[in-house]
Amino acid sequence: MRYHIITYGCQMNKSDSEKIISILENNNYKSALDINGADLVIVNMCSVRQSAVNRVYGLSKKLTDIQKNKPEIQTILTGCILEKDRKKMKNKFDRIINIQDINDIISPTSGKHCLSVPHIYSSPFSAYVPIMTGCNNFCSYCVVPYTRGRERSRPVSKIISEIKRIVKKGYLEIILLGQNVNSYKDSQSFPELLKTINDIPGKFWISFLTSHPKDFSDELIEVMTNFPKICPYIHLAVQSGDNQILEKMNRNYTIEQYKKIILKIRKKIPGINISTDIIVGFPGETKKQFAHTKKLMKKIKFDMAYIAQYSPRPKTKAFTLKDDVSSKEKKRRNKVLNKILKKTALRNNQKYIGRKIEALVINPKEAKTKSFKKITLEKTATPGTFISCQITNAHAWGLVGHSLDTTQNHNIDSD
Repeated sequence: MRYHIITYGCQMNKSDSEKIISILENNNYKSALDINGADLVIVNMCSVRQSAVNRVYGLSKKLTDIQKNKPEIQTILTGCILEKDRKKMKNKFDRIINIQDINDIISPTSGKHCLSVPHIYSSPFSAYVPIMTGCNNFCSYCVVPYTRGRERSRPVSKIISEIKRIVKKGYLEIILLGQNVNSYKDSQSFPELLKTINDIPGKFWISFLTSHPKDFSDELIEVMTNFPKICPYIHLAVQSGDNQILEKMNRNYTIEQYKKIILKIRKKIPGINISTDIIVGFPGETKKQFAHTKKLMKKIKFDMAYIAQYSPRPKTKAFTLKDDVSSKEKKRRNKVLNKILKKTALRNNQKYIGRKIEALVINPKEAKTKSFKKITLEKTATPGTFISCQITNAHAWGLVGHSLDTTQNHNIDSD
């Protein structure tokens, strides 16, 4: 039996797909290159944005056409699925499975939660390691509490055991995942967990996605400052530059508090790479309120920003608000922020020109810095190795450089 998985959404969805692969291959399934060569097609979707839902709906029509000529193909839909989308897709797939119950793909009575399912990692040197799932924040625009459920943290012992095992196998990058990763709490807090992981013997990087400003503590900043394996990179979603909009979004912080956190981080960790999420066109967002977001973008000078145009999602509190910013205006605001981002990101990246820094080779022509900046390599290097890289040029979305060696070098200054 052959399977094919199609994944939409965030890194957590990608990690869940790795778990699905583990379940299938442990039950003697083999991977197929495409849909046509598969006996089982699994779509791991995301209801967070309407655009992603539309893509899945379009794909379902293609699958239906294939099944007409090959009726033995089975289709399964899983992922972050709202009830409304589940009903819409009900007759488009043979089965729909909650993401928390992915072990039921083969054994419908397993009872295992998705956090306890083992991985087959898609990379031989970079690993997603989920440490928690779900969310308790109930931001007024977000479906995650409804599709993933409330926050659930994985036991420290399980996390440490997994990381020790893969570090021994030669993994060089550990990416801790959670919808709100810095709210992790088991027998250790999130900063304490980072310390424990940092103390595992071996040469590897530690990073984490994603963080909520209300949980970004001084203790976490201190740990990032003093423990060398932790990457100088933070994804800290701001969503809006206006306090009234933040209140309507139920974000539980002000812009003044957000800027104070950024100031502390940059003071303690000079040169840190900071990315964010921003929503434009939230219900009731005026031009003046949007101007506050523009001002914030110019002030913070983000290295990267993932800008989304608001789309109403059923069940959320914002769904009851009038979606009164036109599609045309949302697109205009998106372009305005992207223009600002392009300028600030370019200036930030130009500071790297002429520097020799440590990088992890992702593929023969691409590497990345410890602060998550992509490097296009002028000459090939060996994937899964640390190299010394001379930066020769920069553009808004990355760097250009050439490797000075293709062997692991533990004495290179990081960025």
